[in-house]
Formats: sequence, C-alpha cells, structure tokens
Amino acid sequence: MKEYKEDPEVVVEKRSIVGEGSIWDTKTQKLYWVDILSNHVYIYDPKTNKNRTIDVCQFVGTIVSRVSGGVMLALHNGFASLDLDTEKVTAFGDPERFVPANRFNDGKCDPAGRFWAGTMEFFGEKDKGALYCLDTDKAISKKVSPVSISNGIVWSLDHKTMYYIDTPVDNVRAWDYDIDTGNIKNERVVIKNSGEGHFDGMTIDEEGMLWIAVFGGWGVKRYNPHTGKIIANLPIPANSITSCAFGGINLDDFYVTSATYNLEDTELEKQPLAGSLLKYNLNVRGVPAYEYAG
Repeated sequence: MKEYKEDPEVVVEKRSIVGEGSIWDTKTQKLYWVDILSNHVYIYDPKTNKNRTIDVCQFVGTIVSRVSGGVMLALHNGFASLDLDTEKVTAFGDPERFVPANRFNDGKCDPAGRFWAGTMEFFGEKDKGALYCLDTDKAISKKVSPVSISNGIVWSLDHKTMYYIDTPVDNVRAWDYDIDTGNIKNERVVIKNSGEGHFDGMTIDEEGMLWIAVFGGWGVKRYNPHTGKIIANLPIPANSITSCAFGGINLDDFYVTSATYNLEDTELEKQPLAGSLLKYNLNVRGVPAYEYAG
C-alpha cells in the first residue's frame, strides 16, 4: 500500500461546521463545495484565490453543475436549482416533504445527467433515509431504501456500475447500472472498511480507482473496487474528513473537505486545519464530473 506524505496547501482557511460536496466544474474552472449546517454554498476560484459565499437559507447537502447554467442543490427541502448571477433558489421537488426531521446529504450526477442524492435523519437515526434520483425531466424516483446516512456515489468509467456509500454500514455497495433508464440491479458489497473511522464522500480517478473520505479516520483512502483492497492512504491533518474531488486544468489537483461538528475546543486546538478546504498534488488524475442535464 502506498503511503502519501504530502503536506496540504490551505486554499480556504475556514472552520466549516460540515464542509462537504466538493466538485470541480470544468466549464468555469472553479471548485464548488458547501457547509451543510451553515446553509452556505461556496465557489472557490483558484485564479483569484477567492471563495464566494452564497447563503441558501436552509441546510445544503451537496452541489453539482448544470448543463444549462448555474448549479443544482440537494437541500433540506429537496432538489433545487441555484442561479449564480441572481442567487435565486428554485425548488424542483421534495420527495420527503412529509418527513421534516430528514434532510438531503451527499449526491452526484450520473453519466446521463441525472442528479442522485440521498437523505438522512438530522442526527443519523438508523434507516430513516433513502437514495433518490432526479431525472432530466424533473421526475423524482426512490432508488435505495432504507438508508441511514446517504453519502458518496460515483459511476464506473465504462458507465456500467454504480458505487454507493451509506456511512453507518461502512462499506461500498455496487449495482449494475443502465445508463439509458437509470435502473440499478444486482446489489453487492465490493469494499469493506476495516480501519478507523467511517466511509463518507467518494470520487473516482482515471484508472477507475475509488478515493474515499474517512470521517473520524484522519485521511482519504484509495481502493480498487474490483479487488476490494486498499492501495493508498493519504493522511489528512484533520479527523472528520467528509469529501474529496479532483480539480484543476489537468484534473490532478486533489481537494479535501472536513468538519468541525461535535469537536471539543481541545480537539480543535490540535486540528488547526479542520473545516478548511485543502489541496494536494498526488500525481494522480481524476475524470470530469457529470452535470445535471435537466
């Protein structure tokens, strides 16, 4: 197993409560990310080193680019679009509008431009959430249920497999994925977490390997989904790692977010970079993130 020893570049110094949802927009060459419990959407521009903040006035679990412009969000109250010029939020639909104790958490777009995101009870109560798909025609369907804390999701490079994390289960499950219909079948476990912490956000590199943020595990781990084996470890100087994303012109910058939620003052003193947006150069390239096509 490869053990990285790189020090991070602190690109945004911030005590995010729950930094999450990092994703690179290849059109704008900017990194989108969120602070779930602060209701904030962030847009980091490496050209200016500025981090724009947009308050969307409710919990925001994740963010993705949109083909027609702007971005899409998974919020406390369902799926929505965000106009980056006017900062107007437009609701698309809430499949759990009668479950007020739930909020949306992590999610990403599939190769056909559908937006997948899942829910969780505020405090992570077991089996209270589900994974949903917002299709390009704005129809919303439930894909996986029950779920406790819906988290990382990516698709294989050949577009035939979907990988997904429900954090308390602490594994990566895979399904056969049909790009034409969005249907999934043949559920199986391909990776099990045998170390410290719990699986959280996830991204994929150009070799089809999975990079998994480990909440409570002080790092990001690289796995081979075909063997289930860990092949690299990236230590992070923060305990609660939440998401990771490849970015930059060549998709060889590696961004990492983390949380300060529930950390005592004594713990925060030992983790000065907890909550900040960090960047590494690992000589590994990612692949472009998919956009919402609706």
